[in-house]
Amino acid sequence: MRIGCVKEIKNNEFRVGLTPDNVKAYVAAGHEVYIEKGAGLGSGFSDAEYAEAGAKLIAAAAEVWQRAEMMVKVKEPLECEYPLFHDGLILYTYLHLAADKEQMDALLKGKVKAVAYETLQEKDGSLPLLIPMSQIAGRLSIQEGAKYMEKKFGGAGVLLAGVPGTPKAHVVILGGGTVGANACKIAVGIGADVTIIDVNLRRLEQLDDRFGARIQTLVSTDSNIEKAVKDADLVIGSVLVPGGSTPKLFKRKYLSEMKDGAVFVDVAIDQGGCGESSHVTTHDDPVFIEEGVVHYCVGNMPGAVPRTSTIALTNATLRYGLQIAKNGLEAACKESEAIYKGVNTYDGKLTCKNVADAFEGYEHTDLCTLI
Repeated sequence: MRIGCVKEIKNNEFRVGLTPDNVKAYVAAGHEVYIEKGAGLGSGFSDAEYAEAGAKLIAAAAEVWQRAEMMVKVKEPLECEYPLFHDGLILYTYLHLAADKEQMDALLKGKVKAVAYETLQEKDGSLPLLIPMSQIAGRLSIQEGAKYMEKKFGGAGVLLAGVPGTPKAHVVILGGGTVGANACKIAVGIGADVTIIDVNLRRLEQLDDRFGARIQTLVSTDSNIEKAVKDADLVIGSVLVPGGSTPKLFKRKYLSEMKDGAVFVDVAIDQGGCGESSHVTTHDDPVFIEEGVVHYCVGNMPGAVPRTSTIALTNATLRYGLQIAKNGLEAACKESEAIYKGVNTYDGKLTCKNVADAFEGYEHTDLCTLI
């Protein structure tokens, strides 16, 4: 199979879909790999390393798209890339279609076979291609939140850990999944007071066993969330519905009740956000202030640490990518339930139910009827 990888063009996105080591693995398996020149520079990988690994370097992104039977990316294609879609193309990347109707329509129109990292799911319910970025986003959420708590960014000027004789900051984490657990780990390690809220009692038990008396656990109800955020210096939104729109647990009405200079980091913004007051921001302009609360809603948070993010992501994506390249998408789906669940669009049909449910007037088609 002909594998393509282009430079990411989203704002301040320096990750890359394939590392030189990945290229070597695809080439060793008998595939051709086409890399846009400069695609890996943001993550610290030179063109020479790709060439040495066996890739064919192409100057123009459009030519890579044209040659590729499977395009391996990190982030969703942007509007200027839609005309480069072609019938039968396998697109293997993060898509987040439930928050992006225009992209979804373009994929359907182009009859693209789109495999979304975020919905590829193993039998045990785990999301193997979302986990590494969720780990990074969770840890990064505390790092970024702490920065924007500084007075010069509109924050209240509170130090997360405090010092002897001063109060520690209160961190409230909405959602106890991979993002929330990693945010909790960093916040606890720094020394903040942490409250973590989740709807799943079993998950709260696991977090209580892990962190003990260093955290407070609460069941997710409107009342508990409202009471917790009133006292919060930093709120982390880490709620996830695989492939679907995120529920708005952080209500707009809470803003007027919160401390001036409190910070809300909406890690769920890729799926539409878990805050009613959230809208997507960029690394160039990451925050806005509403009713005295600083909102950080960057849509590609792990892009801030591209070297770590690229290596972590491609460690996870390579295995499934090689399976698709070896067998073709259809046979790979029949062999792997995880890949089957990752397919969001196929030959003009919408094959992910959570995405279809996010929009009115769109029908879900079971992939098994198409392959």
